Amino acid sequence: MLAVEYHSNDDVRIVDLPIPEIAPGELLVRLIACGLCASDVMEWYMKPRAPIYPGHEPVGVVAAVGEGVQQFSVGQRVFIHHHVPCMVCHVCQRGSFSQCLTFRATRLYPGGLSEYMRVPAPNVQLDVLPLPDELSFEAATLIEPLACCVRGINRAAIQAGDCVLVLGAGSNGVMLALLAQQRGAVRVIIVDPIAYRRQRALDAGIDIVLDPQAKPLLEQIYTVNDGRKPDVVLVTPSSTSAMQQGLELVGPGGTVLFFAPPSPEKTIPITPHTLFFQEISLHSSYSAGPHETRLALDLLRTRRIRAETVITHRFPLREAAQAFKLVASPGDALKVVITSE
Repeated sequence: MLAVEYHSNDDVRIVDLPIPEIAPGELLVRLIACGLCASDVMEWYMKPRAPIYPGHEPVGVVAAVGEGVQQFSVGQRVFIHHHVPCMVCHVCQRGSFSQCLTFRATRLYPGGLSEYMRVPAPNVQLDVLPLPDELSFEAATLIEPLACCVRGINRAAIQAGDCVLVLGAGSNGVMLALLAQQRGAVRVIIVDPIAYRRQRALDAGIDIVLDPQAKPLLEQIYTVNDGRKPDVVLVTPSSTSAMQQGLELVGPGGTVLFFAPPSPEKTIPITPHTLFFQEISLHSSYSAGPHETRLALDLLRTRRIRAETVITHRFPLREAAQAFKLVASPGDALKVVITSE
């Protein structure tokens, strides 16, 4: 079978691997489509583990069922989550599923960008989801990233009437902004230097888009938000400069959410005096659990989130190298999907 083997953003190979054998409780799934995530091209994270078989947003068709599996059958359309928690440890009981040791140990083999993948038994039990007929495979590739956005929105604790500022109008930024609207934000502002992305955000229904290079950003925000800073700032880039900017832009009593990680040696200065007297809350959000994937599926099925507003490019599996280059240097693109058919 064909599989994507990652060495670096400029060295993505298509290799031939044996079709995985499955054990009791497991599934063999034939890939139909898989989205690419910004983390797939985060070289500080990916290169030290190379060669690696990436892909964590796959959907496909069950090709074989392991002994004891009764809830799935050959030919069934499914979403597969690459990590699942144990649901019973201390951090799971607190809802911090991505901190669970089982969550971090469970993964697809060899990866979501291979023609066939072995799904471990814990994943089969907890977070393989049947796809409804009305949801296309392409739209279903958004279940995992949308679930991450749902978790981020939950952690940001948006209140009805808030003004929400989203830094970055990539696919996650647009989905976070749409979710913020649905949570009752009275005004959602999205900021991006790329004109194509700003227009896509407007087309998706975002209230206000701003070009940070047009004039001082805070001046623009005051103009559109009655002279006030936003109540919630969602920082989608992994750059520390964007994180620092988020802390500077949030209003008194507000919340800043970091949605993507910088490399481990990066730091930002924080003034505890300001955080204390302005009661600023700082949160981060990593990945998603079974609760969020189910809600994400429902949001897509009911078209509360419309996949066509987010997915902009498609590549066949054999052209994965081009897809990785596009995601690594985004311009006129939001979400990239790789298909096996």
